Amino acid sequence: MITTSTNIESIKTTSYKVVIPFYAYAGVSFLVACIFLLTSAAGFTQHYFTPHLLAITHTMALGWATMIILGASHQLVPVLIEGKLYSDKLAYASFVLAAIGIPLLVYGFYTFNMGHPAKWGGRFVVFAILSFLINIAKSISGSKKENIHGIFIFTSILWLFLTVLLGLALVYNFTYTNLMPFDSLHYLPLHAHTGIIGWFLLLVIGVGSRLIPMFLISKYTNNNVLWVIFLLINAALVFYTLSFYTFDIKELTFIPITLILLAVVLFIFYCIKAYKQRLRKQVDDQVKISLLSVFMLLLPIIMLVIIISILLSLPVENATLAIVYGFLIFFGWLTAIILGMTFKTLPFIVWNKVYHHRSSMGKTPNPKDLFSDTIFKIMSVSYLVGFSLFACGILFSSIPTLIVGASGLIITAVLYNWNVLKVLFHKPVIK
Repeated sequence: MITTSTNIESIKTTSYKVVIPFYAYAGVSFLVACIFLLTSAAGFTQHYFTPHLLAITHTMALGWATMIILGASHQLVPVLIEGKLYSDKLAYASFVLAAIGIPLLVYGFYTFNMGHPAKWGGRFVVFAILSFLINIAKSISGSKKENIHGIFIFTSILWLFLTVLLGLALVYNFTYTNLMPFDSLHYLPLHAHTGIIGWFLLLVIGVGSRLIPMFLISKYTNNNVLWVIFLLINAALVFYTLSFYTFDIKELTFIPITLILLAVVLFIFYCIKAYKQRLRKQVDDQVKISLLSVFMLLLPIIMLVIIISILLSLPVENATLAIVYGFLIFFGWLTAIILGMTFKTLPFIVWNKVYHHRSSMGKTPNPKDLFSDTIFKIMSVSYLVGFSLFACGILFSSIPTLIVGASGLIITAVLYNWNVLKVLFHKPVIK
């Protein structure tokens, strides 16, 4: 997460032993989710509340996106607060608990057995996030440096903790009568959006508003804009949560959507300003994909507006649009960010591990030399093709198109893991 030697010397970075397991686990989870896409293609022509789709969603949300964010955050937060991580032991605990809990939970969804595997999986995940929350809270409280990016991250973790608590309650709601007033399907939108908006969106904007200017070598910053974005997103979440429990008026759903849309548009303009004021004129492919993911934020919001408009005009819901909406978020926006940022962050982490104490011995390779640019470009093409075809397959209920799209995404995942392994097993080269 750090890009200059100045940062290396001035800030105590988190040990690579803490961070790397999260990246490795996330890569395997991405491959598993893409294989699930292929084997469960027919499920994408049905309702979204089915065992296999629930398993795929949680593999992507927890195993892929959340795990890699947890790993990156352990490295990034000390940089943002100009301090150090409070506890490596809590970081290891969060990894082990999540690594055990996620497959148990996914297995429970895949077999639609909400018994012991799903419950224990949910408990492990809750304790993993609690460990992470305590670690980040103590790290921030022990630092003399506070900034808007750290506030974004900490608030997003609070929303994540609420999301996994609600998720565990929904698992119990399947087997315990009268635990909650309605069935678990009723609370699914609340569970999904506290995670998507409160955890992913809030964190991505908080981190992206720091990393994108950093990678572009841009001096642009505007904390006032970031505070407005922060307030818009949290106001939308609070309004949506309160309205969900107090009154069920579908028309009012447009209020939080409008607030989120305003926040996203402001963030896009923030990134455009950083891009225009960059010192580095040549933008590498990893940053291009990450910038593309910023614009892809608009796609699920537009889809959500369409879904709500249809719900207001029709007596029944449109399950196809709901599935497309989820696919755009997890396989579109979040995946595009991760594919780009992995190869801007992981190579530096490994480079620091291998060459930090050898840099005085001679000329060392750059972090970007630790992975294959050719593999990355092929991966990017296969991703764009696979993602586009699978989205079209959902819209037109075409199983052959879904299968071809899933195959493209499997190739993407294989190439991603190949490049990740190439970075992780890099051997020192001193000239």
